[in-house]
Amino acid sequence: MIGVDWGTSSFRAFRLANDGTIRDRRAGPRGILAVPDGRFAETLREEIGPWLAAGEEQVLLTGMIGSRQGWREAPYLPCPAGPADLAMALIDVPFDWARVKLVPGLIASDPTGVPEVMRGEETQIVGLLGAMEGDGLVCLPGTHTKWARVASGMIIDFVTHMTGEVFAALRGHTILGRLMRDGAHDPTGFAAGLARAADSGGLLHHLFGVRSLALTGRLAEPEGASYLSGLLIGHEVGAAMADKPGVQVHLAGTADLMALYAQAIAGRGGHPLRHDADVAATGLHRIGMLADWN
Repeated sequence: MIGVDWGTSSFRAFRLANDGTIRDRRAGPRGILAVPDGRFAETLREEIGPWLAAGEEQVLLTGMIGSRQGWREAPYLPCPAGPADLAMALIDVPFDWARVKLVPGLIASDPTGVPEVMRGEETQIVGLLGAMEGDGLVCLPGTHTKWARVASGMIIDFVTHMTGEVFAALRGHTILGRLMRDGAHDPTGFAAGLARAADSGGLLHHLFGVRSLALTGRLAEPEGASYLSGLLIGHEVGAAMADKPGVQVHLAGTADLMALYAQAIAGRGGHPLRHDADVAATGLHRIGMLADWN
């Protein structure tokens, strides 16, 4: 089977053995926004053509490829949902060279009834189920970080924090960025931002402090971006863990982001557990093995 994690800006494909082992992989910047004129079928064939020629006949897609801007819009599946529910709700996609199906994504509501949606992250969470024995709290750091509650192998509900996108917007398009210097991650600045996030006053007040600390010489330019990152991640983690003291949090994502979130989670009394970055491939295999390919 071939599993494809096809997002807005990136394309990742895995050739998977029957036991889920990754036999081969491809990755590149051919996300859905980089595909001209809706030529998704042609793009997919260009990327995985050698695997199709070698006899692969089943392709499972996850991510924004199933969104309104993607190949075919797949309706969201309501939570609670597990691997079998996702497998039963797969969407068929016309493709001349193999059977292609789409994972639908999930929809839930926050505690006040506001909708929550995800596409692609549900497959990562399915990939974590074995390691977390079917229960626990999952954090998937990224542009729109997801925190999901899992019980008995089912995704019960989840919330989203736009932390990554807000950081990029504040860093690049507000007055805060003018007093920051590009450079490597600064551990001192990040730790200071995390500490500030635990103070009273609220995020909007704390954000102006990024500027005032820099103007008065209490925050050096090389520390500024990391301080802002720590402030935003600190507020996110504090909100996500407000009623969950001492909880174990399962993390999946890039190594650098997992390290930052692990520090923030531990600082709030949680117990972070980092997982392999290829959990999407594991999830695709698990859903694919439950699917009806006839």
